Amino acid sequence: MDILSILNSLQEKQTVNQLTKSVGGDSDQVRKAVALGLPMLMQAMTKNAQTPQGAASLAKALDQHKEDPLDDVLGFLKGADINDGKKILGHVFNQKTQKVEKNLAASTGMSENQVEKLLAQLAPVLLGALGKEKNQKGVDASGLASMLPMITEFLGSGSNIDTLGMATKLLDTDGDGDIMDDVSKLLGGFLKK
Repeated sequence: MDILSILNSLQEKQTVNQLTKSVGGDSDQVRKAVALGLPMLMQAMTKNAQTPQGAASLAKALDQHKEDPLDDVLGFLKGADINDGKKILGHVFNQKTQKVEKNLAASTGMSENQVEKLLAQLAPVLLGALGKEKNQKGVDASGLASMLPMITEFLGSGSNIDTLGMATKLLDTDGDGDIMDDVSKLLGGFLKK
């Protein structure tokens, strides 16, 4: 299964129902949170990959997840390790995880706890899908800076809402309209273990 198929499957009714069951709440809210949450994660990773150190750190994380069993995304989600997902979120968003989750919760009508559980399930799927793509395309750390924006653009297409624009606004954790400083701060310690 290629990366686009994996990411598309996260919006399928059966998958959204599984995610809704695991986090509680309403399937429309969960669908919107998935549509916004994936680009948020991708934008944060893309920004990180713009520095050599960040790209090397992300490449290492993707290599660790390249063998994740994502041919059955629904099955993968049913067995998702929420604690591992929370660790990934902590590395991606650093000390601003709660603010990002609060912004997404406010935008979707979900609780912050529901958003945290949802993102903690999406993050490992995203890393696994990106790891497979990186491996299949033979992309090294320096190539991530060009691969990631294309995938981010895909995530923002095919919707009647401006998911990339909304995701960008949700990453503006200090409300100054400039996500570059926010994302730089968020990504300071991406995947340091």
